[in-house]
Amino acid sequence: MAASTKNKQQQFSIDWNKYSHLFKEIKVPAKTILLKEGEVSRKAYYITKGCLRLWFNNNGKDVTFQFFFENEGVSSMESFRLQEPSLFNIETIEPCTLLVLTKKSYELLIDDVPAYKEFLHEVLYRRLAHYSKLFLSRIKNSPQERYKELLKDYPHIIQRVPQHYIASYLGITAVSLSRIRNKK
Repeated sequence: MAASTKNKQQQFSIDWNKYSHLFKEIKVPAKTILLKEGEVSRKAYYITKGCLRLWFNNNGKDVTFQFFFENEGVSSMESFRLQEPSLFNIETIEPCTLLVLTKKSYELLIDDVPAYKEFLHEVLYRRLAHYSKLFLSRIKNSPQERYKELLKDYPHIIQRVPQHYIASYLGITAVSLSRIRNKK
C-alpha cells in the first residue's frame, strides 16, 4: 500500500486544476494489465476509483508486493523515470477509473511546477518508508503477525482484495492464510 497522496497534495501550492488537461481519465475493467514486467513504463496513474496491485513473476509463481487504492498514484517509477524495463506488472484488481499522466506531461510538470517535484519527493520518501517497513516485517514477523499488521493498517483490504493476492503479499499460501484467519 502507498501512503495517500491526497493529504500531501494540500501541503504543496499546486493548482491542480491548471494542469488537469495533462491527465487523461480512463476506465478499465478488473484484471487489466497496465504495465507488463520487462516493458518500459511510459505512463503514471492516479486512482480515482478502484484497486491495483504490483506483482512480478518468480519462477512461474506470481508474487504480489503492493496494493494501491483511491487517491494514490502508481507507476513503475524507476522504469518511467529512467526508461528501463519494469521489474514488475501493474494490474487492476477491480474496475478502475484512473487519471493517466504521460512521460511528456510528467516532464512538463517537473519543469513548470517546482512544487510538483517537492510533492513527488514526498511521495517517493513515503513509498521507500513503506518498503523498508515491509522488508523488516518479512524478516522479523511471523505470518500471523504480518496478517494482524495488515488488518490494523488496512482493514478495508479484506473486503476488496482476493485472498490469494493477500496471501501472496504476506509471503504465504492461500491455505495458510485461511488457517490464520480461522484462528482469530
